[in-house]
Amino acid sequence: MGKKVAAAVVVIITFIITLDMGCVETPQRRFGNMKLFSSAFEDNRMIPSEYTCDGLDVSPPLSFRNIPENTKSLALIMDDPDAPMGTWVHWLVWNISANKTSFSKGENITYPQGKNDFGDFDYGGPCPPSGTHRYFFKLYALDIILKLNKGSTKKQLELAMSGHIIEEAQLIGTYER
Repeated sequence: MGKKVAAAVVVIITFIITLDMGCVETPQRRFGNMKLFSSAFEDNRMIPSEYTCDGLDVSPPLSFRNIPENTKSLALIMDDPDAPMGTWVHWLVWNISANKTSFSKGENITYPQGKNDFGDFDYGGPCPPSGTHRYFFKLYALDIILKLNKGSTKKQLELAMSGHIIEEAQLIGTYER
C-alpha cells in the first residue's frame, strides 16, 4: 500500500511542477480585453458568400484591438467544428506582428501560414457540404515568436503555442448551403 501512495504522490508532484513551468495549459479560458472583429459580418452572423467557396473565396477583413502590451506575436486559427469528419481547418497564420491591427479583405499575407485541410497554405473559405456551419476565427496573443516551419499543421501550431498564450479573442461566423 505504501508504494502505491508514494507513486501517486510522485505523479501529482510531477504534474504540479510541469503545470508551474508552463508545460501544461490550464483549462481556464484566456479571454480578456483583446477583440477580434470583421466589418464584413457580426459575431455569430452569416459570412457573406464572397468570402466562401461559393464566391471569390477571399479572406474577410479582420481587425484586432486591445493587444496586450507584452505580446511578442499573434497567431490566427480559423476552423469549422461542425464538419462531418471532425473539425476542419481553414486557415493558420502565425508570427503576426504584435502591432498589426488588421488584415484587409483578401490581403496577401506575408506571415507564415500553415497547411489547411484543403491541402493549401492560405485561406480556404467556408464550403460546408450542407446545412449551417460555424466558423471560428481565433486570435492568440503570444509571449514568443514561434519557431515553426511554414506549412505546419494546426496540431503543430497549437503545440508550439502551448504555455505561451497571453490572451485570446474569438469571432464566429456562420455559413449555410
